[in-house]
Amino acid sequence: MPSPSPSSSPSVRHHFPPFALLAGALWSLPASAAPPEEGLQLLGGIGWAYDDNLLRQADSAPAFGGQRSDTYSTLEAGVVYNKHISRQRIAATAKVSKVAFDHFDQLDYNGRDLQATWSWELGNAFEGRAEALYIQTLAPYTDFNSDERNLRQRRRQAFDAGWKMHPSYKLRVGAERDKTSYDLLIQRANDRTEKAVEAELLYQPKSGSALGLVARRVKGSFPYRRPYLGSVVTDDFTQDELKLRVNWLASGASTVQALAGYVRREQPSYGKGATSGVNGRINAFYTPRGKIGFNAAVWREFAPIESLLVSDTLNKGASIGAHWAASAKLTIEAHAAHERRAYTARIDRGGAGIGNGIGIGNGAGAGAGAGAGRDALRDAIRSASVRAVWQVRPKVQVVAAYVHQARSGSALLGTGRFDANLVQVSANALF
Repeated sequence: MPSPSPSSSPSVRHHFPPFALLAGALWSLPASAAPPEEGLQLLGGIGWAYDDNLLRQADSAPAFGGQRSDTYSTLEAGVVYNKHISRQRIAATAKVSKVAFDHFDQLDYNGRDLQATWSWELGNAFEGRAEALYIQTLAPYTDFNSDERNLRQRRRQAFDAGWKMHPSYKLRVGAERDKTSYDLLIQRANDRTEKAVEAELLYQPKSGSALGLVARRVKGSFPYRRPYLGSVVTDDFTQDELKLRVNWLASGASTVQALAGYVRREQPSYGKGATSGVNGRINAFYTPRGKIGFNAAVWREFAPIESLLVSDTLNKGASIGAHWAASAKLTIEAHAAHERRAYTARIDRGGAGIGNGIGIGNGAGAGAGAGAGRDALRDAIRSASVRAVWQVRPKVQVVAAYVHQARSGSALLGTGRFDANLVQVSANALF
């Protein structure tokens, strides 16, 4: 099947975890919930999965090659290093994986996961963290209509340092660089580098709760310009944030965490050139008994977006989860989330926008044009999962999981409704 044009479907980065990333996370569980052992250890894993809509195609769209479902297997191997040196701690993981699909074998790929962290302390007043990672994996197809292999590489370096200038006050500064790139030529306009700096004044009373004021600036640069209406545009942006960070120990069983405040995102190539407003996330944790725990979250966040037709998205969502330690070796976890995405139409210098009749799609609404209402630029994603973790031995885990994802779709954007279900089983061990 020929490759779709770059406008076949918008590709969106979610703060809400995309289905493919959630599924991938289930393969890569630590072999033990206990504190990691000192020194060097080998790790290995094997897994199998069945997905009834692997490429996240709309219900009304024809399936690639007449098939939507597929099964795939995963093999992984690597090393884990953990070491305390005086008051310093070094932790590193180097892992490779091989993923093979039964039907869509053109998607077969070799994954890489390299991560290292140095947690440091200097005297009684200074502490911090330095980390680096490199991850290569298959990018999600939730908002990308193709059956081609779309590998994504992510490189991140980060450093932060804190100064305890008073028993109850701490000043923290940090910086990070996050680079993302794609193998597919039609996706290279989404290659980007984001650099961030931040400072925080944190108040930590003896109660154990904490309150912080965080100022942060993020600059995003895209090396390849995006073609649009016979010209090109840049997705470069600058985002400034001023937020409150809260960690409230409400009781012995309840904790509330929040990071919320004002955000302004400037993107000169987009119609208004700026988006601003309240932005944040609140998480709550409740553990009434030793074996049972609950968690919930709500959020309202501006999300980066990778599309020819829309310039940004405001995501509003909520999630709830629970875990139950059924026995000393068996834990059962459940999670559900719902997120609504509201898009802003991209407008060129002459004022033309997607409401002037630009239509795209894969059979799920191509050709939508003038007069589209506000709801035409909205969709929603919901997901639910159940996972059972069996700790066979201190260093051996077996995991079984079921995940469901659904999208409502937007006719104007050509992203139709779909449902997808995943079942997988994996085993992981340290040696």
